[in-house]
Formats: sequence, C-alpha cells, structure tokens
Amino acid sequence: MKTLSHRLTRLLRLLPAGVAMAALANPLLAAPLTLDQALTLAEQHSPSLQAAKANLEASKAAARTAGAYPNPELEIMGGQIRPRQSTGVETSRIDTATLSQPLELPNVRSARKQVAAAGIGIGQSQYDQTRLNLISQIKLAYFDALRWEEARRVIGENRELLQQMRDRVKLKVDVGEAPRYELIKAEAETMAADNALKNAELRTRQAKTLLRSLIGTPLPDPLQLQHGANTPAQPPALDELEQEVLRNHPQLHQAQAQTEQALARVDFERSQRLPQPTLKLNQERTRDSNQWMVGVALPLPLWNQRSGQIGEAVAGLHQAEAQAQQTRLTLIAELEQAYSRYEIASSQVKTFESGLLQEAEAAMKVAEAAYRYGERSILDYIDAQRVLRSTQLEFLNARYELQAALVELERLRATPVAGDLS
Repeated sequence: MKTLSHRLTRLLRLLPAGVAMAALANPLLAAPLTLDQALTLAEQHSPSLQAAKANLEASKAAARTAGAYPNPELEIMGGQIRPRQSTGVETSRIDTATLSQPLELPNVRSARKQVAAAGIGIGQSQYDQTRLNLISQIKLAYFDALRWEEARRVIGENRELLQQMRDRVKLKVDVGEAPRYELIKAEAETMAADNALKNAELRTRQAKTLLRSLIGTPLPDPLQLQHGANTPAQPPALDELEQEVLRNHPQLHQAQAQTEQALARVDFERSQRLPQPTLKLNQERTRDSNQWMVGVALPLPLWNQRSGQIGEAVAGLHQAEAQAQQTRLTLIAELEQAYSRYEIASSQVKTFESGLLQEAEAAMKVAEAAYRYGERSILDYIDAQRVLRSTQLEFLNARYELQAALVELERLRATPVAGDLS
C-alpha cells in the first residue's frame, strides 16, 4: 500500500510537467487558435467534408463500374441417356457446357459511361460546395465568437465602472449627500450590466461550441481564439461579382453536370431499344459423339420498347434544365442581397470609425468630469456611460455584419481566398 501511495504521489507531481509537455507538442494547447488553424483542422476532421469526399469516391467507383465489360456466363450440366425400351442400348452419360457472352453495342456502352462521367462532375461539385460552405460557416462562427468576446470585455469594463459608481453613490446616500433614488438608479444599471455580461458569456460559449462542431475534432477547453483576424478582402463591383458567380460557383457546376447526366441518360435509354445480342458457345458430349455449336441469342422487343423509360429520362432532362435556370436566378438574387448588406454594413462601420465612437467617449469623459466636480448628477453620468456602451456594442455588431457580408460574398464568388482550406 505504501508503494502504491508513493507512486500515485509521484504521478500527481508529474502531471503539471506532462501538461506542459503536451502543450509544447500541440500548438493548439500552447497558443490561441487562429482562423487558419481552424480551417486546416476542419479540412482534416470535419465529418461533413469527409462525407462529401466519400460521395466523390463513390461516383468515381461508379464510373469504373460503368466502364467494365459484362462478365461471361458458364453453364455446365450433366445427366444420363436411358432408352425407353429394352433394345440392347445401354444407359450412357451426357455432359453439356454452354458459355454465354453478352455483347454490348458501342452506343449503349458509350452512353452509360457518359452518365457515370457526369456523376463524377456532380460529386466533385457537391464536394466543392460542401467545402465552400464549411469555410464560410467556420469564418462566421469564428468572427461571431470574437465579437462576443469583445462585447464581454466592453460590458465587463462598464460593469466594473458601474460598481464603482454605485459604491460612491451608496456612500453619499449613507452620509446624506445624495438622494436615495440615485442609489436605486445605480443599482438598476449595475444589475442590467450583470445580465448583459451573462448574456455575452452565453453567446460566446454558443459560438465556440458551433466552431467546435464544425471543425469536428476535440479542442482545448476553454478555447482561446486569436484576436485581430483579418477581415475578408473588399469585393469588386457588382457586375464583376456576377460574372465570377456564374463562372465559379459549384452549384452551377453541379446543375450543369446534372443536365449533362440527364441528357446522357436519355441517350442511354434510347440506345437500349436495339436488342443486345448474346454470343453462345455450346458443347455436348456423349459416349458416341462430341458436338459443338455456336449461336446468338437476341431478345425481341415486341411488348416492351422502353417507351416508359425513355419518357422518364426526357422528363428528368427537362427537370434538370429548369433546376439549372432556377439555381442561376437564386444565386444572382443571393448576390444582390449580400452586396446590399455589405454596402449598408460598410457605411455603418465608416460612420462609427469616422468619429461616432470618439464622440461617445468624449461625452462620457465630460460627464464624468462634470459629475466629479458636482456640476452634473449621477444620472447624467450613468446615461453617458450607457450611451458609450451601446455605441461600442453597436460598432461591434456593425463590424460583424460587415465581416458576415464579406464572407457571404466570398462564398458566392467561390474563389480561393487567404485562409481557405488547403
């Protein structure tokens, strides 16, 4: 027992050193998580991306299947020949072997391979779209967590200041230098700041939880993020953006591949109206003879001329063409909405940065100085502090809206940008 206790004591003493070594071995434990690291980890561990990759591999396997030739069929039978009457003929053995090889017409094989090749394009487009959406979702979650962390800092500083103000007001109320309603007002503002701080902490945890689920791998707790992440690049003009969307977006590539696949399926169904022959080689062996026969089996399209299958394929083609047009219209509408959001958010951020924040800070300092010298009441000071806090939080929201609009424009443009998955 003493030996076991001694070993446990040594193990507990070594735990801090072990944690330190793990932090050195894993940079995610030793430093805040950067946006580039989050994207790289998602590339390696995201379940949605792995599922899309598996779907792409399945489409490639289906293309190999479509290119394979039909297997031959070997049929072996054996039996006996018995005479019906006693004519002196002895019972003998008969053996039969038949080799059948289906023969595909070139147009049938070509159409089937085109259907499978278009399936690869669909799988690749779905993978690209999943990857693009994952990049956007990770960036939004990352920026959202940074916003609420910054909001928590602002609210925390405001809460500390309000607590100091409440303590000073309480002291003045106790000595009779200030009316009691000022203390009530200060306590109410402090309680509101407490609730706002709890809300900011909750929203921060929610954003980080979403980020963890998107990355798909265990991360340190608490998760530290690298502040100062780069805002996405400013977009070009709307006309140029529209051309990029129509040229690059995976949804349009997928719609085009689906149309090509539907067209190839129409050709495949039509090509199957012609009978597909089967080459047969037969050998029959008895005691007295050895027979060889070569023939061709040809199905007769009398009752089923594949009119139903061809009609379904044609309807699928029309549906794919309509869906491609709808996808194009939807993406253009999303682009216009995202660009409008970008313009509004950009204007708001410029308004805050051009002087609104400085004016709110200056007004709070004037109110603080006036309160200290007895020229203003505590209510004026609290109002100025509330205006400053609201202005700072609105600025954080406006900056996040700008980042979100830029991320959405990046998603629609579908162009490689800094920090994307490699």
